[in-house]
Amino acid sequence: MDAPSAPIYLDNHATTRLDPRVLDAMLPWLTDHYGNAGSVTHELGREARAVVDAAREAFAAAIGGTASEIVFTGGATESNNLALLGLARRWKNLAKVGDGGGHTVTVTTEHDAVLDPIEHLERQGVAVTRLAVEPQAATEISAGGIPGRIRLDDLKASLRPDTFLVSVMLANNEIGVVQDIPAIADVVHANGKGTLLHVDCAQAIGRMAVDIHALGVDLASFSAHKFHGPKGMGALWLRRRGRVVRVEPLVYGGGQERGMRSGTLDVPGIVGMAEAARLAVTGLPEETARMRELRDRLWGRLARDVAGITLNGPPLDAAAAGSPVRLVNNLNICVPGVDGQTLLATLSAEGLAVSSGSACSSEHPRPSHVLLALGLDEDQARASLRFGLSRFTTVAEIDTAADRIAAGVAQLRSLS
Repeated sequence: MDAPSAPIYLDNHATTRLDPRVLDAMLPWLTDHYGNAGSVTHELGREARAVVDAAREAFAAAIGGTASEIVFTGGATESNNLALLGLARRWKNLAKVGDGGGHTVTVTTEHDAVLDPIEHLERQGVAVTRLAVEPQAATEISAGGIPGRIRLDDLKASLRPDTFLVSVMLANNEIGVVQDIPAIADVVHANGKGTLLHVDCAQAIGRMAVDIHALGVDLASFSAHKFHGPKGMGALWLRRRGRVVRVEPLVYGGGQERGMRSGTLDVPGIVGMAEAARLAVTGLPEETARMRELRDRLWGRLARDVAGITLNGPPLDAAAAGSPVRLVNNLNICVPGVDGQTLLATLSAEGLAVSSGSACSSEHPRPSHVLLALGLDEDQARASLRFGLSRFTTVAEIDTAADRIAAGVAQLRSLS
C-alpha cells in the first residue's frame, strides 16, 4: 500500500488541528498589536487589555459562565493543578491544619493531570479515596451499569466530614464515557458546604454541550488545543454565584488573573481560545451529528473486516436520561492476538495517526490504567487502539483508515 502524502489524523483526543479561522483571529495579536495587557498607560497596552476582556466574556459565554469566573492558564494540566493544589492549600489555611488532614475523592480512570496532583496531596498527608468504575462487563445500562461510570452509592459512602474536594472528569479521554456530573454534584454538595466538586472538562467542548452552571460544579478545567484552539492555552472556571470558590495561587509574581495566576497574559492565545470555543458552540449540532456518523461508520467497517475485535467503553448508542453516555467522536477497540505497539508502528508507517491511550502516558509506555480499571487484562489493554475524530475528518479518511487497519492486523496475525 502507498502511504498518503499527508497522514490521516485520528488522534484528536491528544490534540486537534488549529482551525484556520482561529489562526486568522490570532495573527494580528502576534504581529502589529503586540502590547502587554498589563501596560495600560499607553494605547498598545490598552487595546491588548480590551481584547483580553472581550475574549474572557466570549469564552465564559461559551460555557455558560461569566467573565469574572475565568482564570486563564497554560492548559488543562495547569488548571487541574491550580484547582486541586490551590484548593487544598486554601482548605488547610482555613481549617488551620498542618501538612496532614483533609480528604479528597477522585476516580481511578482520571487523567494523570488529576491523578498526579492528588498523589502529591496524599504524600503530604491528605487522605485519598479513588473510586472504581463500572467494569466493561456491565450490561444493565438502564439500571445505571454503564462501563466507565462511577457508582453514586460508592461516592456517597466515600464522603467524610473532612472531605473538601471531589474531582471527576466530565468525559474520559480514552473511552469517551460521560459521567453524570449533575447527579454527582448533588451528592457532593449534600455532604456540606465545605465539599467542592472539580471537573476536568478538557475533552468536552465541541463534542457535547457544556453549561457549567447546569452541571452544578464548583471548579472546571479547559484546554484550547482540544477544540481546535492553540496549544499552551487553557482556563480554570471558579464558581462565583452563590458560594464563591477561591484557591491559593501556585505561581506568584505580577498578580495577574486576580492574583491566582501571575505572569504576562498570552494575548494571542487568549483570543484564539475564545474564538475556538465560539466556533465549537456555533457548529455543535452539525459537527456532533457528523462525527457520530463517521465514528459509527469506522466501527462498522472494523467490526466487519477485523475478526474478534471488541469495543472498550460504553456502547456507541448508549444513553441515560436521553443523553449520550459516550463522546460522539470517540472509539476505543481491542484487537486480540496483536501487539498494540507493533500495530501502531505498522499503521504509522502507512500514514495513519492513532494512539493506544493518553498522549501524556505515552511518554512512559505502560498498559492503559483506564482500560485496566475497566477490567481488561494487560494483554487486552496493550492490544487496544484509541480513535478520536474531529470536524476535519472526512468519509474518505475513515474508509482508508479502516482498510489500512484491517490490512495491518491481517499482516501481523499472519506473522504470529
